[in-house]
Amino acid sequence: MSTPASSSPPASGHKDVPKWKVIGPGLVAAATGVGSGDLVATLIAGQKYGFALLWACIAGTIMKIVLVEGVGRYTLATGNTMFHGWSSLGKWTSWYFAPYIIIWGFVYGAAAMSATGMALHALIPQVPLVAWAVISGLIGFGLTWAGQYRMFEKIIAVLVGIMFLTVVGIACLSLSNIGEILKGLVPTLPEGSFVYVLSLAGGVGGTITLAAYGYWLHEKGWDSPPWMRVMRLDNTVAYVVTGIFVAAMLIIGGDLLYSANIAVSKGDKGLIDLADVLRDRYGSFMAPVFLIGFWAAALSSVLGVWNGVSMMFADYVGHIKKLPQEHPDTQMGGKYYRWYVLWLTFPPMLLLFLGKPTALVIAYGVLGAFFMPFLGLTLLILLNTRHTPREWRNGWFVNTLMAIISAAFVYICVNELTKIFVGG
Repeated sequence: MSTPASSSPPASGHKDVPKWKVIGPGLVAAATGVGSGDLVATLIAGQKYGFALLWACIAGTIMKIVLVEGVGRYTLATGNTMFHGWSSLGKWTSWYFAPYIIIWGFVYGAAAMSATGMALHALIPQVPLVAWAVISGLIGFGLTWAGQYRMFEKIIAVLVGIMFLTVVGIACLSLSNIGEILKGLVPTLPEGSFVYVLSLAGGVGGTITLAAYGYWLHEKGWDSPPWMRVMRLDNTVAYVVTGIFVAAMLIIGGDLLYSANIAVSKGDKGLIDLADVLRDRYGSFMAPVFLIGFWAAALSSVLGVWNGVSMMFADYVGHIKKLPQEHPDTQMGGKYYRWYVLWLTFPPMLLLFLGKPTALVIAYGVLGAFFMPFLGLTLLILLNTRHTPREWRNGWFVNTLMAIISAAFVYICVNELTKIFVGG
């Protein structure tokens, strides 16, 4: 069991403490949410529409700030975990969550290891891709098994720094197009771009890991309303940083691919394709620079999921067994936490060798499509009813934003289900 890093807020809120010292859980949540799949989605949006959808990246940043602030506010105002909140809404939440977290973990574990391995294989091709993927899984396992939050947070911060310097640095090479880039800040909808806009705004930057934010707050020692201002600063700064990172990826796609009419693969291989384009444009040194950024983004997702979602699973099992909320078995580093770390690491390795069974992939897609509407709508309920003390409930402005966000997620959900069952 881990011990929270701090138990009392800094004097006068966060005024007496350097701002960089109170950034932590938000950076973990934001970095975890931006994985290789998000990079590819953003890259392809830039490939198809140039800089025209840059504004959607900003909208997505605002959406994530609103949602994650809601998660953090509920956690600090009530002292409860997100799963405690969900379970208070009825047993139906557990009926959804159980198959979701099991199937999602199995498929995601293989995908995350594969993405990280792909970056390393591109850097050192002498080692087979599957071997790199297995090594990546073992690294995630080793760094999260003990459940040491302070070390975990520092590692994530280093990875975010690498991500930012490499990808944003490459995007700065495109500043000769600053006029066209700035035009992308004006909301427009190029023909056929609506689904891409919703995907950029709603899908980039995390799904289930958004709900893990409250668990990281607890591990940080931020566990009561006096930490509210600190939490909001932490959340805002972290998502602005990752928002800049996502915008940089779109700028790279718009600069290198759109104008040259170059297409990249839709899967993780799209990032390998981009490395080749960068090599052709700027020289051989640029490809490994980008691949290191790709690797850092992929590894941060591995570590964040192995840690954060394992805590959610432990909390879920604790509720099923009716254990006290602070029971050691349900905490970071506890028995049930380690069960899920094992589940994320070793069974998915089979998929690396056998491929992904169609039925499992379909189930993964269906359950995953429902999660963001599930999060948005349940937050609306929890933050407007007796489940949250009155002074910390939503105001009309936040309710309006959350309602719009939830509606966007419902549309994305329907679109994803249509693609799964109808095609397209």
